[in-house]
Amino acid sequence: MSTANSFDRTGLLVIVGVFVALLVDGMDLQMLALALPSITKDLQLSTVRAGALSTYTLLGMGIGGVLAGWLADRVGRVRVVWWAVLIFSTFTGVIAWCHTYWQVAVMRFVSGFGIGALYSIGTLLAAEYVPTRVRTTVLGTLQAGWSVGYVIAALLSAYVLPRFGWRPLFACAIVPGVLALALLWKAPDPPSWNATSAQAKTRAAAGSRSLALLWSDRSIRRTFLLWTAASIALQFGYYGANTWLPSYLVRDLGVNVQSMGWYVAGTYTMAVIGKVVTGYLADRVGRRAMWIVAGVVTAAYLPILIYAATPGNVAVLLLAFGFLYGAPYAINSTYLSESFPAGIRATAVATSYNLGRIGSTLSPVLIGLAAAQYSIGFGIALLGIAYLVCALVPGLFIREKMFDPQAVPAAAPFGAAASAAR
Repeated sequence: MSTANSFDRTGLLVIVGVFVALLVDGMDLQMLALALPSITKDLQLSTVRAGALSTYTLLGMGIGGVLAGWLADRVGRVRVVWWAVLIFSTFTGVIAWCHTYWQVAVMRFVSGFGIGALYSIGTLLAAEYVPTRVRTTVLGTLQAGWSVGYVIAALLSAYVLPRFGWRPLFACAIVPGVLALALLWKAPDPPSWNATSAQAKTRAAAGSRSLALLWSDRSIRRTFLLWTAASIALQFGYYGANTWLPSYLVRDLGVNVQSMGWYVAGTYTMAVIGKVVTGYLADRVGRRAMWIVAGVVTAAYLPILIYAATPGNVAVLLLAFGFLYGAPYAINSTYLSESFPAGIRATAVATSYNLGRIGSTLSPVLIGLAAAQYSIGFGIALLGIAYLVCALVPGLFIREKMFDPQAVPAAAPFGAAASAAR
């Protein structure tokens, strides 16, 4: 068992397994974006039907993420994470053998279940194995796994798409998925969850009461609603920028498509560095302080990026943007997981974050409307408002380190544990 200041072999194995799984998660999402032009041409799709493939994925992610939270409190973290990896690796790989639009759409929807479930519970599982003193450093590094997956997908697409087409690209997700499954095959659930589920009767009660307790306990309800609002704002800003940045470079600045690909890859690479550095600093100066700094600085930088950018300097400006705009994600998993007691932690974390997908769904559409009236750059600049809201809601109203995910709770009612945090 890990002590308060160290890892054991099991904890390290879980962390590596979750990192590899998140890397595949990031590859999966980016593969669709990179392959979409080829899929559209090959299957003769309209822009609306092609764009709907992303919508099906996000819908599956939202449903899968919420369901995973409930299941993780009922049957355990590791089991949910393992099945999540199996689902999205399998159904992403099956796309390599799809030949119709609806075959691809169904595979994307089902794989979305696994993607959302892994993101919601994978980092939570790691948090319950990692000592408090380095938790944000480790979870920030895990979050960087998504960005590493983006970069790998971009490199793979540059080689695979011109030579073999879009189908083999999706098959590439199978190999790292199998590696993640092997790493997590015999991993035990963390002691903090086992303590709340030592008896079958207690486990059943935890699963059945977790959703109700989110609303019935005043302290938990307040924290849950605040985190839901912050998640909506965070995903509104992050996914809005992710979706429209390539189009902004090409349409507003006139950057050619080849250069755009390199610029975006550089942005993702800096996001990896930004998440690791931000996580490290959050362990040194505090989750709350770094959360506010990351959100406020990103909010201030967005309009500077858009209105100062030229074809000659945008590559440099994007490096700073890459460092900043994913930084809140380096802290999100730790800050959020430390806000809820063990018995309902997975339900609260997964539900609040996945309700935040409202923001990821609305943002691309609203930026598109702003672009129709003004410009894509104007719409991206407005995302600074979302980052400011994201910074201030938890930063002003949610204390850090209310619960230790690694700690083994004493036998007590959930309500008593929640009351202790008031």
